[in-house]
Formats: sequence, structure tokens, C-alpha cells
Amino acid sequence: MTALGFLYPGHSAEDDYPRIEQLLGSDIRVDLVHTDIGEDAHRVDALREMGSAERLAAGVEELRLAGTEAVVWACTSGSFVYGWEGAHEQVRTLARRAGMPASSTAFAFVHAVQELGVRRVAVGATYPDDVASLFADFLRAGGAEVVAVRSSGIITAAEVGTWGEAELLALARAADHTDAEAVLLPDTALHTAAHIPALEKELAKPVLTANQVTVWEALRLTDRRVNAPELGSLFTKEPIIQV
Repeated sequence: MTALGFLYPGHSAEDDYPRIEQLLGSDIRVDLVHTDIGEDAHRVDALREMGSAERLAAGVEELRLAGTEAVVWACTSGSFVYGWEGAHEQVRTLARRAGMPASSTAFAFVHAVQELGVRRVAVGATYPDDVASLFADFLRAGGAEVVAVRSSGIITAAEVGTWGEAELLALARAADHTDAEAVLLPDTALHTAAHIPALEKELAKPVLTANQVTVWEALRLTDRRVNAPELGSLFTKEPIIQV
């Protein structure tokens, strides 16, 4: 049994995690601890406060007691708003507090893009323009070429959590670009786990979503690889062998 730990901000799309655990169809356990988000706002100052070391530390002990082997801060915006170096410091601090490997959803996107072997990506963000631009900057710092960014201007995670498949598909279509080799949909408040095959069929290319890449990142940290076609191309990709 491999136990994966996640610090999830508030309550929006946390039901994606037991769904993903079921779809993995293996000896994988997903342990989720909710963190206090403070003010629910896709605004830089509120996001930086949500991702502060103090707020993340509050949930770490519960994951330690559960016997998890790695922890991922299951929030994209609450990481990339710190910038490339600041986000690295965030996960280093989390790893020290937790006493286990750590990462965040922001880095999960970077690593997943590398895993797929693609470079040019399009972003479909629920965030306002300024926050979406910061995510694009973060991806560029990680080596990706961002060919298009579509933002939806939504302020709260609570509103994002009400979106269904129709809104999700509309965002993905609007974000797609002919030059993009993959489409990225950040925001762990967005329900996506049940819709990834439909997204990839609609766009005819890999689609990476926040909760999907978050679980994949935890598996990566524990050196586990699980073939799960219902979770999209990322979970069926053969590993890239470096020479």
C-alpha cells in the first residue's frame, strides 16, 4: 500500500480525490487534509496568505500520523503566486515540516508537461487575467512555451466548484490553440476527474487538470507508476528515458 498525502484548501472539488483513488485501481491510498483558506479570493495577496507556511503546517501532523509517504500542496494558485523561487521555498519548507518528500500542484503541472514530452501548451484558467498571467510565467520558468492563455475572471473557488462538464468543456475549447500540444486547466477547485477522457476526445490532444496532476505528482514522489486510462494521457504515457 502506498499512502499519498494532500493538503487541500477549503471545500470545492475535494470529491475528485476519492474518485481518482478509485480510478487508479491499485494499492494506492489517498489521504486528504483540508487547510484553512482564509479569504476565498483569486487575488494575489489572498492567495499568498492561503499558501503561507503556517497554514500548510497546520495539516501536516495529521498526514504524518496517517503514515503518508509524500505530501502535495493541492493548490495551483497558492503556489505559483510566489514565483519560481518562492514556490520552491514553499515546498522545501513543507518537506522539512512533514519529514517527507513534498511538492505542489504548480510544480505538478511543470513535471507533467515534461512527462508528456511536449513543449507548447495552452492554458484555460478560471482565474482573473492577472493571476492567469502569473501561471503562464511560472510555466515559462519551467521550460514550457505558453502559446495561449484564456482566463474566466472568476474570483472565488466556491463558484468554480459549481461548474459542471458543460462549463469545463467550454473553457477547454476556448483555451485550445492550433499550436498547442497540450491544454492545461489549473485550479483544484474545478471538478475534472470524471471528465478527462471527454476533454481529450474533444480536443484530440492531452489535457492536464489540476487534481489529476496533483495525484500524479504524489505518485511520482513515491516512485509509483500506475496505468489508468480513465485519467487521461498522463496516466498512460510511457516514461521518457533520459540518455
